[in-house]
Amino acid sequence: MAFSTQSKLGDLLDNPATAAILEKHMPGISTHPQIGMGKGFPLAVVANFSGGLITSEMLEAVDAEFSALG
Repeated sequence: MAFSTQSKLGDLLDNPATAAILEKHMPGISTHPQIGMGKGFPLAVVANFSGGLITSEMLEAVDAEFSALG
């Protein structure tokens, strides 16, 4: 399964490799108090509601690393 910023946040957090990438670029994302509300949405959509906590630069960085996973 190929992952991207269009993947559901819950799927990304459930996969150890993609969760590590998220934590690298967005420290604390997996333990954020409101993370449960976003798990059913694509990461790119969650970013829109993050109040600037998830930037477009972060999305580009994680997407590049997701692509490298193959």
